[in-house]
Amino acid sequence: MKLFFRRIHLYLGLVSGLFLVVVCLTGSILVFEEELEHAFHRERYVVEAATTPRLSLAQLTAAVRAAKPKARINGFKVYADPTRTVEVNLGGAGRPGGPQGEPRGAGMASQAERQGQRGGERSPAGGPAKGGPGKGDRGPTLFLNPYTGAVLGEFNKQQSFFHFIEEIHRGLVAGRVGKLVMGINSSIFVFILGTGLVLWWPATRRALSSRLRVKWDASWKRVTYDWHTALGFYSSVFLLIMALTGVGMAFDWVGKGINTLTHSPQQRPEPPTSTLPAGLAPAAFGADAALALARQQAPDAKSYILQLPKAPDGSVQVGILRPGALMERATDDVYLDQYTGQVLRQQAYAEKPVGQRIRGLFKPIHTGAIFGWPTKVLAFVVVLLGATFPITGTLMWLNRTRKSRKKSVPRVAVA
Repeated sequence: MKLFFRRIHLYLGLVSGLFLVVVCLTGSILVFEEELEHAFHRERYVVEAATTPRLSLAQLTAAVRAAKPKARINGFKVYADPTRTVEVNLGGAGRPGGPQGEPRGAGMASQAERQGQRGGERSPAGGPAKGGPGKGDRGPTLFLNPYTGAVLGEFNKQQSFFHFIEEIHRGLVAGRVGKLVMGINSSIFVFILGTGLVLWWPATRRALSSRLRVKWDASWKRVTYDWHTALGFYSSVFLLIMALTGVGMAFDWVGKGINTLTHSPQQRPEPPTSTLPAGLAPAAFGADAALALARQQAPDAKSYILQLPKAPDGSVQVGILRPGALMERATDDVYLDQYTGQVLRQQAYAEKPVGQRIRGLFKPIHTGAIFGWPTKVLAFVVVLLGATFPITGTLMWLNRTRKSRKKSVPRVAVA
């Protein structure tokens, strides 16, 4: 039986080995994407806390219009930390805002657009969430000093180095075909890890001791073998979790299956609508009023994400990230009437469907961000080790092949 598993392990490893090296190396870079961005471009994210009060969102809107007159403001992210800048998300291609160039309701993004910008859920078909704009509607993010309104930097995710690395990681920069290939590769990796554990399992207690450590003072062939088996065992569980979450993000049927098993809806509910007043009067409930209401409900929140609809009957959405939240997307959401400010619907993160919460954990678990620095460091080490296993496995196979060839060569008798 072990011979059967050895062949599966070998052939799958040889077929997908190069892909696995690429996935692990690019994944190791993406683990600390946020930290590296903040380190290389600190001026975008951090300011000196001032004694003067912060500017209102209306004043920041005016500052953005002065810098980019034709830009449409899609949303704001406001941090409770007094040293953090305010992030302003713009629409794509510098499209103008609402009537007479005015971004409706101080220019908030649609609910579905924020989900796309923050790695939110896709529709079961794999595209943007229902009713949301496509990628072409996502523009750059501006970083503003909350005390002076100065624009401190601009970031376009689609043009960044890390976006290019992510495209390689997810699909080899080959569109849908590449993503399908990498999704299949993640599935193969699950089988490789499973068969590897079967092959690792020792027959005796004495063999167990040798398979749990690397004998560094041995020959390079023995070190290669120990590295592949011992370190492969220690990292296998974590690599398996990463591979499974990778499969979950690559294939929509995984999300559908989770929703079915947890009796969760397959589609996210549509945002509630505002009551249209007579004469279609301009929205009276602006960004500052929405932010004030959010701060009143959660004064200790870490950040607030405010968005106003693009449609006349749309609702204002406020995402509140509370202290101790499990991840960045674990927000409590409040929907407000854009004309009256009436609360139309509110939902705490714990009240969201189980299937939605499970799928939302895929990415933070996959990248190691789930528990902050400790799991990020762990993920970084594990994926670097994962990049070495196809190489050590190939070396072991070559060594075994050469040895078998030597044995098969007939010896010539010497008279």
